[in-house]
Amino acid sequence: MDNAIEAQVISAFGKNFKVKAKFEGVEKIFHCYVKGKKSGICVGDFVDLEFPEGADSEEALISNIHDRRNLLYRSDDMRSKLFASNIDVLAIVVGVEPEFSTDLLGRSIIAAFSEGIQPLIILNKIDLDGVDTIREKLSLYKNLGIDIVETSKKAPKSVIESLKPYFEGKTSILFGQSGMGKSSLLNILVKEASAFTQEHSKALGSGKHTTTSTQMYEISDFEGRIIDSPGFQSFGLKHLNQDELLDGFPEFKEFVGNCRFYNCQHLNEPNCSLLEAKDAKKISQERYDLYTRILAEIKAPERY
Repeated sequence: MDNAIEAQVISAFGKNFKVKAKFEGVEKIFHCYVKGKKSGICVGDFVDLEFPEGADSEEALISNIHDRRNLLYRSDDMRSKLFASNIDVLAIVVGVEPEFSTDLLGRSIIAAFSEGIQPLIILNKIDLDGVDTIREKLSLYKNLGIDIVETSKKAPKSVIESLKPYFEGKTSILFGQSGMGKSSLLNILVKEASAFTQEHSKALGSGKHTTTSTQMYEISDFEGRIIDSPGFQSFGLKHLNQDELLDGFPEFKEFVGNCRFYNCQHLNEPNCSLLEAKDAKKISQERYDLYTRILAEIKAPERY
């Protein structure tokens, strides 16, 4: 082919990518490699393809990455790594059991707000005892205006009906810790997901069914795309600066900017309007504590 064609990355595992492109009026999937030293490609990216061996080879060269609307990272104290882009909805799955991390949940919401992505909490396994305790635990986020959808794999039709208003016509990502039932929800939304995962694991020489790569699927019962991500146990935000971090706390906005010092970090400075709001219980102590933890991580020196 003389001209490059546009495609979207639907699978990423290390330096191996699969993309979906419309070729001669038909959607095709190509295995891809990267031209030159280009790196930092992730699921959701729109890219340009070239075909050195011709399109019939089903292999392509990624020659260009288009600008992104947004970008999600996973990071720790050593490095940040991008894993999904061009997302409309970040659906964070928490279960009635095992116990989920409120720190991870809070960080996920910050990532969504800071990138202009709609956060959605999915409370899964509501058929189990203890659901009322978890509802109370999540009331903080409901008060922030974040929608909470309740699901159970025992009611698959209800799962589809409940999530359709959020996922239809959009690109969403299922995110959460291992053990929250994320794979069960995916298998309800995408009928062929389980078969694909088994085939993918076999191809990679892995005997485990656990998700280790990031993969985009077409939702079976309505138009929409869903990205399944590996189970996360930690989620760093070291790539953010302080202003971007504050974007993750929309309830802080009415107080930020009214402090005595223009460069206030809202830690222990005198006449800090955010601290005054916290002391007056106008903002959550839990959310403020999360802000201070992440700010400390952002300001910590790089480790090599």
